[in-house]
Amino acid sequence: MTLARLHRDMAVGSPLALDLDRGDHEAGRVDRVRDVVLGAGFAVDELAIEARSIRVSARRERTLADTVGPGMLLLVCGLNPSLFAADFGVGYARPGNRFWPAAHAAGLVERDRDGGGFADRRRRAGARDGAKVGDAIDALVCHGIGMTDLVKRATTGAGDLTATEYREGAARVERLVRWLRPGAVCFVGLAGWRAAVDPHAAPGEQAAGFGGVPAYVMPSTSGANAHARLDDLADHLRAAAALSR
Repeated sequence: MTLARLHRDMAVGSPLALDLDRGDHEAGRVDRVRDVVLGAGFAVDELAIEARSIRVSARRERTLADTVGPGMLLLVCGLNPSLFAADFGVGYARPGNRFWPAAHAAGLVERDRDGGGFADRRRRAGARDGAKVGDAIDALVCHGIGMTDLVKRATTGAGDLTATEYREGAARVERLVRWLRPGAVCFVGLAGWRAAVDPHAAPGEQAAGFGGVPAYVMPSTSGANAHARLDDLADHLRAAAALSR
């Protein structure tokens, strides 16, 4: 969450230098550091292991930061950020996208997206007013709803992504899930799941789960997906959330 807030406050291309306590250097720690930095919306230029620390040199990318943490009830995983969402600072921000109205209708969050959702709670918590990323951060802090994407590269449309990007992204998200153990994970958009996991998958709960937790796949909430009605999308999110209980 610290990296998500840094990402919010930095300009695209700004450098980031991290010096992390190496600890006992347990297996996989260096890879986890790389995953976390990439997930937070930074490109890793260098990662060096020293006697007592792990040093990271990175750059702020034009994308969205993961908002994840321990104790998540539901991890929502999109295909990838749109350039509009990356510049706006919150996922599913494009006008016409039904994610936030559907999440509100499903009872996952208290308010529909308004560019400053949950403002009263944020003020009470002492966070900065008007920070658009507060919608996603408050969804995690107040409601246990984390957010990430299969592919961190922002594009004008998901059609620009490759099967290789989906598979590599799914591997990162699986490591994230095995580490943080959300109650369930919901993949928004069939294309990524079909490209990375099961080409014949249908919407609904996936029998094999994902990363050791229940998994649900639902249609895209994009306005371009005219076949999916708002009520149907809310039902999918409600069913995904129910898997965590």
